[in-house]
Amino acid sequence: MDYRQKVTMDPSGFVVLADFVPGIVQEIRYYSTYNFVGDRVDGYEDPVALLRIEAARALKAVAGEMNAQGFRLKIFDAYRPAQAVRHFVLWGIEDLDLRMKPYFYPDLEKQELFKQGYIASQSSHSRGSAVDLTLLDMRTGREVDMGSPFDLFSERSHPDSRDVTDEQYENRMFLQSAMVRNGFAPLDCEWWHFALRDEPCPDTYFEFPVSANYLKR
Repeated sequence: MDYRQKVTMDPSGFVVLADFVPGIVQEIRYYSTYNFVGDRVDGYEDPVALLRIEAARALKAVAGEMNAQGFRLKIFDAYRPAQAVRHFVLWGIEDLDLRMKPYFYPDLEKQELFKQGYIASQSSHSRGSAVDLTLLDMRTGREVDMGSPFDLFSERSHPDSRDVTDEQYENRMFLQSAMVRNGFAPLDCEWWHFALRDEPCPDTYFEFPVSANYLKR
């Protein structure tokens, strides 16, 4: 690890996102077994989203805009402990574990997921200012069609991919424009990932578990 970076268990400055942004929907994939690993990921003790308060404030502004237009935010992941990222790296080394390949990386080999930037050995999520999300249409109760599902590691998931319909592309840009307008930066290979541009802890990686109770200590 770079000598300028540090790892800490201190949860100061983090909030439970649902308490700070009422009305969000949560489907914390790495707490479940339906994810590209196929198991609950290390460090996910509760199915909740945690985030630095600065990022939560920005996301609250996004939620307000979307609510006014008939949409709710659906969160797949937010703060991700450094131990979870290590779990991903170790999973990447295990050549025989291909259980979830048909669902999440059908056209790529596991090692390519790291080379192409879909999985990072150090994640902005572990700094507490990144979020993976989509939109939920309040009229239908369904996710807005973005052209590919969350964590499909494919060129089709690139925000600017034109291997989707015009409507799906416009849906991506609708989400992206709201996030960018409120201080987030997109990722070029995942339409669902956004990180706060002016993140408060750019050189700090957090290790504490995803647990609402941990914040109350």
